[in-house]
Amino acid sequence: MNFLKTIAGLAFSTILFNSCAQTETKMNTTKNLYDISINSLEGQTINLKDYEGKFILFVNVASKCGFTPQYKGLQELHNQYQNELVIIGVPCNQFGKQEPGNAEEIKTFCSKNYGVEFLITEKIDVKGEQQHPLYAWLTLKENNGSKGSTVKWNFQKYLIDKNGNLVDYFYSVTKPGSEKITKHFSK
Repeated sequence: MNFLKTIAGLAFSTILFNSCAQTETKMNTTKNLYDISINSLEGQTINLKDYEGKFILFVNVASKCGFTPQYKGLQELHNQYQNELVIIGVPCNQFGKQEPGNAEEIKTFCSKNYGVEFLITEKIDVKGEQQHPLYAWLTLKENNGSKGSTVKWNFQKYLIDKNGNLVDYFYSVTKPGSEKITKHFSK
């Protein structure tokens, strides 16, 4: 009986340790957004440091979602504010499997249906054990120094100021051209 208790205790300790280690790994990713890189849809490295001095709007995107028409609003925002704002679409298939396409399919869909010219990254996980370091920074207060959040659905938006600080995040229902977003950089 003591042997079983010992085994159970060790198993619990291992689970607890692994859980803490995973949390620690996410928390220790980086404190500076500009130290993070992510690949483009074409496989080239996007260095976020290249956008220092501009606002950045990160949006987890999907091609088969009820919010997919927001691509049009994102492109309009890109056209209107491209001198001071960089929009980065981040494909993700974690919400209802609504982004099943490969890189070429995503690129073709965005271009053909919405004339997308803003940056689109590789498809990543925005939550969970395989969460990309970018989203670990965006969602964990310990990393971004501002606020914590969880990504609830496709087309959730994260606005970064010209100095690389998280300004705020906006749920999917907030349209790209909403004053909640544009008031920060349209002064």
